[in-house]
Amino acid sequence: MFDFIRQHKKIMQILLIILIFPSFVLFGIDGYKRFNSSGEVVASVDGVDISKEEWEKSHQSEIQRMRASMPTIDVSMFDTPAIKYGVLERLVQSRVLEASAKKLNLKVSDQKVAQSIAEMEVLASIKKPDGSLDIEKYRQLLAAQGMTPEIFESRMRSDVAVKQVVTGVTQSSVTFPSQMEVALDAFYQQREVQIAIFSASDYLGEAKPTDEEVLKYFNAHKEEFKSLESADIEYVVLSQEAIEKTITVSEAELKSYFEQNQSNLAAKEERKASHILINAPKEMNEADRAKAKEKALSLLDMVKKSPAQFADIAKKNSQDPGSAVNGGDLGFFARGAMVKPFEDAAFNLKKGEISGLVQSDFGFHIIQLTDIKSASGANFSQMRSGLEAELKKQLAQKKYAEIAEQFTNMVYEQADSFKAVAQKFKLDIQTAAGVSKDINADKKTAWANPNVLKAVFSPESIKSLRNTEAMEIAPNTLISVRITKHYPANYLSLEEVKPMLVQTVLNEKALSLAKKDGATKLEQWKKTPDKAELQAPVALSRDQNLKLPGNLVDEAMRANPEKLPVMIGVDLGAKGFGIVKVNKMLPSANNPTKTPELKQRFIKSWSTAENLAYFSYLKDILKVTLKEPSPDLVKPSK
Repeated sequence: MFDFIRQHKKIMQILLIILIFPSFVLFGIDGYKRFNSSGEVVASVDGVDISKEEWEKSHQSEIQRMRASMPTIDVSMFDTPAIKYGVLERLVQSRVLEASAKKLNLKVSDQKVAQSIAEMEVLASIKKPDGSLDIEKYRQLLAAQGMTPEIFESRMRSDVAVKQVVTGVTQSSVTFPSQMEVALDAFYQQREVQIAIFSASDYLGEAKPTDEEVLKYFNAHKEEFKSLESADIEYVVLSQEAIEKTITVSEAELKSYFEQNQSNLAAKEERKASHILINAPKEMNEADRAKAKEKALSLLDMVKKSPAQFADIAKKNSQDPGSAVNGGDLGFFARGAMVKPFEDAAFNLKKGEISGLVQSDFGFHIIQLTDIKSASGANFSQMRSGLEAELKKQLAQKKYAEIAEQFTNMVYEQADSFKAVAQKFKLDIQTAAGVSKDINADKKTAWANPNVLKAVFSPESIKSLRNTEAMEIAPNTLISVRITKHYPANYLSLEEVKPMLVQTVLNEKALSLAKKDGATKLEQWKKTPDKAELQAPVALSRDQNLKLPGNLVDEAMRANPEKLPVMIGVDLGAKGFGIVKVNKMLPSANNPTKTPELKQRFIKSWSTAENLAYFSYLKDILKVTLKEPSPDLVKPSK
């Protein structure tokens, strides 16, 4: 099994991505299992709550799956407030569509599920010559992701049902030429504008905070200046990996292991072959079978006359989709990998020979043997390092199974210290300072696990300063943690945060001055346009927005064409204040409706808009509530 998985890493990675990010229909259908845990509620869909713990588990699951599929990727990029909030949104979106599928009583037949799985391109290379899935390899792929075919097929059934919720909207979307003409004309319409931007950074020199202003701001925002609850901890980790490092094996043990497994370690003879298949399954009627055989015989005659053309003939004529594209190449295989008639024929050929017609349950094969790997005996000296690593791994796995329960009992029974358990199992007592349950720690750190932090900051753990129970944080890995010193959340003093306060007040005063000056200049320039200090005229459109703030562009393009020129003031939020003078309309550079690509983009955008509207409607009727604010709406911590 593991040899197969190693040889199909690319398939495994693609399949993993499919399992992590199942076929998103509107925003995405989250395939994670439901965690029916109680706790703080972060969202609700149709009366069913989503807990904070479920959200966190889904986020961690997404990170862990991504790390498993791409070990070299920096998973920290997925551990941001925005990404985490996206996981919550996907959970909500998934629940909305699933609840809608149930209310609409949408059913998916076994045949439809099987068809959906069969159509997955990622599984094409594990299909048999007759086009059916190789069930054993299919099970291997799923097992490597911790799933059975039943679990995967259940997820596929749910996914297909959910797709039906929005399929009707997507397929029935209709656009009219008049709509397209108006929308695209508005998008590509150009206007001549002049801009003036009043940025906060330009007023920093004028904005000098006084002590009174700093104190006033501090008193008004005390809740923002609290230290996080934190703790200093010590912990011990029992893992198979750590045990493996302590194990030594003697030369005698290695040789004994080699002798016991010599037959399995020896390399078996392998053959490399290409074939041409003409389908003729067992259920085919005799007349069609006779035609298939006649075609196979004519191809056999062709390759016998021109052996060098075998690959070209296979590409054009073989009915095995998996190998035809490669000129019929099946790669190397040992005995037991192919159906018996094919195997017998392949192992009786000499290198370069072409077989006669070989009949199997799949049809008629023509086989060309292209290479041979001879069997070779196992060599102890060549395999020594690999044998040592494998034997250590097996012994460590066995020892871990033997002592895991002892470790669990010991950290509980002697809960005031780790000295005894560390000495008994030869473990290091590790420490960490300033640990907070609210800090996004490096996930490679053993204690940076939601369940571990929950146990560490439980009232009992804080009060007693005793060992937590042993918790599994990874396969064959246990951890126990104890607080050595606890730091409750406290209000920070003015002196502790004053440098930060001064900068904050400075920025706010500068922003206020920028907006005030901008509003004043707007009134002045409206009265005396010839004195307006504006940038040179430029052509502006929604398509070519010159990287200007979006709300400024919107205001410029909304200006009434019949009342130009006009001068407009725009509050740019944290960016300051903007003034835009719209001088006149400009002709479009081209007629966008004549471009087929633009028409397709418009149709796609229109369909997406209808889907969004429908999804919004579903959220309303299912009474969706999101109790966790978006990170875009949360002020940055001080």
